[in-house]
Amino acid sequence: MGTALVYHEDMTEARLLWEDPECEIESPERLTTTLERLQQRGLEQRCLRLAAREASEAELGLVHSPEYVALLRGTQALGTRELQALSRQYDAIYFHPSTFHCARLAAGGLQLVDAVLTGAVHNGLALVRPPGHHSQRAAANGFCVFNNVALAAKYAQEKHGLHRILIVDWDVHHGQGIQYTFEDDPSILYFSWHRYEHGRFWPYLRESSADTVGQGTGEGFTVNLPWNQVGMGNADYVAAFLHVLLPVAFEFDPELVLVAAGFDSAIGDPEGQMQATPECFAHLTQLLQVLAGGRVCAVLEGGYPPGVALPVSVHDWCRPCWVTLPHPCRGPWCPHHSALESIQSVRAAQAPHWTSLQQEGPVPVPSPSNHSPEWKPATLLPGGYEFKTAATQAAAALSSLLDQLYLQPTPPVRTAVALTLAGCWPGPAPDVLCEEGSAPQEETQTWARLHEALAKEEALTALGKVLYLLDGILDGKVSSGLAATPALAAAATLDVAIRRGLAQGAQRLLCVAVGQLDRPSDLADDGRNLWLNIRGKEAAALSTFHVSVPLPVTTGGFLNCVLALVLPAYGFQPDLVLLVLGPAHGLQDPQAALLAALLRVPAGGRVLALVGAESTAQLAGVLARALCGEAPPSLGPFSAASPEDTQALMDLRGQLEPQWKMLQVAAPVRVL
Repeated sequence: MGTALVYHEDMTEARLLWEDPECEIESPERLTTTLERLQQRGLEQRCLRLAAREASEAELGLVHSPEYVALLRGTQALGTRELQALSRQYDAIYFHPSTFHCARLAAGGLQLVDAVLTGAVHNGLALVRPPGHHSQRAAANGFCVFNNVALAAKYAQEKHGLHRILIVDWDVHHGQGIQYTFEDDPSILYFSWHRYEHGRFWPYLRESSADTVGQGTGEGFTVNLPWNQVGMGNADYVAAFLHVLLPVAFEFDPELVLVAAGFDSAIGDPEGQMQATPECFAHLTQLLQVLAGGRVCAVLEGGYPPGVALPVSVHDWCRPCWVTLPHPCRGPWCPHHSALESIQSVRAAQAPHWTSLQQEGPVPVPSPSNHSPEWKPATLLPGGYEFKTAATQAAAALSSLLDQLYLQPTPPVRTAVALTLAGCWPGPAPDVLCEEGSAPQEETQTWARLHEALAKEEALTALGKVLYLLDGILDGKVSSGLAATPALAAAATLDVAIRRGLAQGAQRLLCVAVGQLDRPSDLADDGRNLWLNIRGKEAAALSTFHVSVPLPVTTGGFLNCVLALVLPAYGFQPDLVLLVLGPAHGLQDPQAALLAALLRVPAGGRVLALVGAESTAQLAGVLARALCGEAPPSLGPFSAASPEDTQALMDLRGQLEPQWKMLQVAAPVRVL
């Protein structure tokens, strides 16, 4: 199984037939330039190509009224003047004689849903136009004709019997059409971030605000995160995932994830004016792939103009879907004050509906730094001088970034396993390299002299394997590794691995030690290594780079610890992660797999996991598969964090937030 790419060249037929500066950016080149980039980079050839099929009128009826479908069918026979007159009846829409055909093909998400849910592929992308998330039951809107993602969700329910579907809309515009379709439906969780500016940005809707949470039985299943300033970047997007989307999504436990993938929210798009880099979307995708067994279907929405931003962003989105590791995501890792206000607002609005957002105490509603005025700002028309100037400047900035980005080689996605102890490995698996190599004996013995526990032959042999794997990861020969060590030598082996990693070129090393493991006493507290101990005796921040927390006893507590304490280590920007399951680590296999899968993300996949000799073959197997990019097993039913775990985490965050800005879930109070 792999990744599907849904496409059909007929979707390039519809184009604007008259002058309209507002609509001209929705052009066929959005698809053709994107597909060309995927082909040039060799990604298109690595997927299962599916030719989009037309959605039937019965399928369109899952979302749209029969009268609206009939109206669109009739456009096939209209002349240019009639099409222009009809287009003027809607907001930011143009019709073409081929629109009906193209729009039915653009519902290619149906075919993608079939491929993913039948197991033909793990995930996929529908490269389609016209986009869909603004389209409503009986109205075209914002370049959108049929609501492609809403149709895919309804289809998954009707044909495949799904009961819980997550829709993530990261387009820079609010997808009000999806929201209206499911606002009273508790089986669909809709999350949207969007440029809002207190209602001053299109589509200028009050219901795009954070306090719109759904209606009736659907209350709490609409999650709006409005951006009230432009310039939001990687830190803001990742913070939104860690502190809003993922906590709620894990509690919801979806069976399928649909992404309304608009890339006008990326750097280089003058429509969105945001600063998130292309690799950020690859990281967001990896975070989504730990949900729903990895069943993720993305459907293209916005992205303008076609020249640079859209094809580059789609390319970087595709990399982790083809299990190709993304580059590390760039900082600075300090969310904007306005972004924290938005995160705080949506957490406050959603806390009554989600236990996962209640685990850190009452969430105050922030006082916004700017209030919504009555006027709307002048629109940057695509045909205007200011828009073209902004597009040129954005394209130049993105091209410069890419010149730097593609100079960094990405290691092959292989997990090297060196489990020399009997009974630890269940057998070969796809994308797993059973490593037989070892570091030179003299070199291994030199490192072993640092600890008496490494003098025994069994420990010395295991150390040689660990050093060999570590060098392979740092040299880019493999992406990650898994090794076993004797229990009595676990702490000593970890100490050597940290020192060796730092000596061999790792600039910043994150060590997540689970179990009864103490931080090496003479390890320098110089900012190059961050030690996080889970299952410590007590919650304590002994320094900015030495943190200990007890192992939470519930599913909700464990997720809260990982999402609110461990993953904000993005701010540390590690280029290597050591995950160690030491003596009495206490993790269940799904918890260990989820931790490994999530820790792949900050460091671009460079993770070395160490397990003890007492580890089971099943634990070794789920860890190896997680390090290869497979979705971890479900944690089971959600249960709230205990009051003790909640308080411990709150106390730690309070100590660390001044240094680790990604821990923040609320905007600091400004002193005037």
